[in-house]
Amino acid sequence: MSKKKAQARAEKRAKQKAAYQRRKRPDRMLVSAMMLFFFTAFLLISVQGEIHVDGLALAVVVPLMLYIATMWIPRFFPADKLLLAIANFLCALGVLILYTTDRGAGTSRGMQQAMYYGVGIVAMAVCIFLVRYIRNWDFLIKVVMLGAAALMVLPLAIGTEQNGATNWIVIGGTSLQPSEVVKIALLLVLGWYMGRQRFWPWFLFAVFCLLVLMLQKDLGTALIYYTTTLFLFFASTGNLPLTGLGALGGCGAAVVGYKMFAHVKKRVAIWRNPWIYYETSGYQIVQALMAIASGGMFGVGLGLGAPRVIPVYFTDAIFAVICEQFGIIFGILVLAMYVILILRGASIAMSARHSFHAIVAMGATVMLGVQTFVIIGGVLKLIPLTGVTMPFVSYGGTSLVSCMGLIGLIQGVSSVNQDDLSYDYEISRSLQETAMLPKADWEVD
Repeated sequence: MSKKKAQARAEKRAKQKAAYQRRKRPDRMLVSAMMLFFFTAFLLISVQGEIHVDGLALAVVVPLMLYIATMWIPRFFPADKLLLAIANFLCALGVLILYTTDRGAGTSRGMQQAMYYGVGIVAMAVCIFLVRYIRNWDFLIKVVMLGAAALMVLPLAIGTEQNGATNWIVIGGTSLQPSEVVKIALLLVLGWYMGRQRFWPWFLFAVFCLLVLMLQKDLGTALIYYTTTLFLFFASTGNLPLTGLGALGGCGAAVVGYKMFAHVKKRVAIWRNPWIYYETSGYQIVQALMAIASGGMFGVGLGLGAPRVIPVYFTDAIFAVICEQFGIIFGILVLAMYVILILRGASIAMSARHSFHAIVAMGATVMLGVQTFVIIGGVLKLIPLTGVTMPFVSYGGTSLVSCMGLIGLIQGVSSVNQDDLSYDYEISRSLQETAMLPKADWEVD
């Protein structure tokens, strides 16, 4: 009887030790810290003055969505949880910042962004399963090309102009930017045809997209498309002379765009010296720089400051709002998250064994990296400010869903990589076990 009791105690201690190790897993600790951060932040901002029920709801819903996207969805496939954690932290941060700026403004961008975040999680899951389970894209890629081409030309027919570019359509009272959705289609087309060394299909599709974007005067998105395509061409072929020629062609197109479009000339002039145009077109960038400076190292506090004095602060200049409320140190940490995300994506792409997966993952990583540099570089006055959004953070349903779809592509490739490693391990172990068998057991007479 004492032996059975001792065995029961040993089993109990083993279970307690296993439960403790599960609680101390780094991924659980990281996600728990993020959930606590956003729960506390939404709770504090929603009880300032009078109690706001929508803020209390977000204090529960946003951490829950973060947990689902980072810990629950990966139960169905191998996952890179650090990649998921960073992307979802940035999405939740966008919801938080937008909600704080809604206070007293009569807007509901924070609640809308939370809904877009939920749709983005679904889009991410769909992209993961597409990359993970579809092996033959030959027919589907043609459907993707036709659908993407139709989406691209829609703004030319029924589009509305915003900030000098005609790249939006309104469906059922909701504004959509088709070029954001086509980003995913572009990567799939480039990955499929570049991986099979078929030049003309991807080249004609990319040229078509760029020409449509030029007609729409959406030069920021055109820059992202062109840079991504050129980088993937070099990654898939290693042809340095043609890549250099393409880079020169891009510089030439930039000069042509500068001479053709008045709003491009204005943005370059503002970039060179925004203080001359402070009371007119330079007001936005000056106010963004002043907001960053006023935040100092540690910020003025959550929900404080004057973000609404910055024109279009919720899309173009949301990084300045982050720095104003949380401080420059926090802003640097946000930049570090983007750097880690890009390095993680590049590592996943380089570990892929299939050319299609490698090109898709690298393209999604480059696209997110270029977009991040373009918008944050513009806010910091490193380059002329363009109308692109800050990935995951800026207000906008199409942009958020598109960025989460790009993460889904990278994560899908990561899960395939881990399956390949598991397969290699099983084969290696099987061979080792076979080699250890006595010769008479497996030798064929």
